[in-house]
Amino acid sequence: MYREDTIAAVATPMGEGGVAIVRVSGPDAERIAGEIFSRSGGRNGALRSHTLHHGIIREPKSGAVLDEVLLALMRKPRSYTGEDVVEVHCHGGPLLVRRVLELILSRGARHAGPGEFTQRAFLNGRLDLAQAEGVLDLIRARTDKGLQLALGQLSGELSKWVGELREELLDLLVRVEAAIDFPEEEIELLEGDQIAARAEALRKRLARLVASYEWGRLFREGARVCIAGRPNVGKSSLLNALLGEERVIVTSVPGTTRDVIEESINLGGLPVVIWDTAGIRETTDQVERIGVDFSLKHLEEAEAVLAVVDSSCPLAPEDQYILRMLREKRGLIIINKIDLLPRLNMEQLMKEAPDKEVVLVSAKEGKGLEELKVSLRKLLLGTWNEPPVVLTNLRHKASLERAEERIAGALKAIEEGLPSEIVAVELQAAREGLEEVVGVITSDNILERIFSQFCIGK
Repeated sequence: MYREDTIAAVATPMGEGGVAIVRVSGPDAERIAGEIFSRSGGRNGALRSHTLHHGIIREPKSGAVLDEVLLALMRKPRSYTGEDVVEVHCHGGPLLVRRVLELILSRGARHAGPGEFTQRAFLNGRLDLAQAEGVLDLIRARTDKGLQLALGQLSGELSKWVGELREELLDLLVRVEAAIDFPEEEIELLEGDQIAARAEALRKRLARLVASYEWGRLFREGARVCIAGRPNVGKSSLLNALLGEERVIVTSVPGTTRDVIEESINLGGLPVVIWDTAGIRETTDQVERIGVDFSLKHLEEAEAVLAVVDSSCPLAPEDQYILRMLREKRGLIIINKIDLLPRLNMEQLMKEAPDKEVVLVSAKEGKGLEELKVSLRKLLLGTWNEPPVVLTNLRHKASLERAEERIAGALKAIEEGLPSEIVAVELQAAREGLEEVVGVITSDNILERIFSQFCIGK
């Protein structure tokens, strides 16, 4: 399925650093290491596997020394790719790293493509496809919780769950196909509705797993939250308070914020991108009008909205307009400036957005911020109960949804008394959906798309 050649690439980020790693994988990895590496003390002989060796990298023809390095050899199959792997730990100067890589390539290795090391790990059975995608999630994790979810996928939690569902499905399929292949044995297809009941239980488990995707997606990609409100209600002050630093200019002049300002915070492991937007109001200022249009656009695109109103002022028409927009969005009503004399009519406010939670804060004095963070996290996740297995990948979700739909099709066929062959076809299609997740069946196009997202060297 791939050329059994030897590949090489830099496995650490480019740029100056204390150490860089050049990784080599394939049948010629140990030969290349023997040609360019000399151990300290003039020691000869074969290198021990899974051991760090100290020595120098030398250009074989000229004898010129490139660097003093540590070299690790990991013979197959006990390596990341399942092939012979060599890692050269050299000093991290960009020129030096490039010279070491060029030397390795000149000895017969090929420059690896994006994700090719992990792709080989999958093709050699070291990882299934879901675990391989967990490697990418691990690299891209932005919070401790995202890291935990990625580690779970890499360790095979999702694969185990899908494997159990697949085994149950195969058992059902065996019973259905037995009724088709051995009709003279008078095998009852439904066995008194037992198979239908088991299929429905399986479908429900799949549905719960699919439903976890939105929860997992938020931890993987982060949630987008828009702070919206009319000018001078304290939107920028609120952003600064949430960040714990003076990131945005704050003045008493309405309309100070003209553009959308984007910052990130961590809500108990949930990465959140917060947009501080220009105050929404009617204006004849052309530049401010553009800012207002940007605000409305981000309000529509956000997964949640923090609608900020001023506790020290009566509800204005602009406030009412924003609160009415909030009716169609997930959001919180943030009553700011509670340190000032209250003049806000709460009854009027609740009429505009009756089903939204209200949080009282003083961005200036830091009051109510922890309550706001708790409420926002709960709003975004929808539940405090973490599912036992969490989907974070859209490809997995699509495959499992397809499996669920085909099991539902099998149940409908049973209910309508259709031939056993139709039930079997639906269950076979459901099995294929499950197998796509872990890569039991796949296509070259899917593999190319998945591994092209990886960095070169991984």
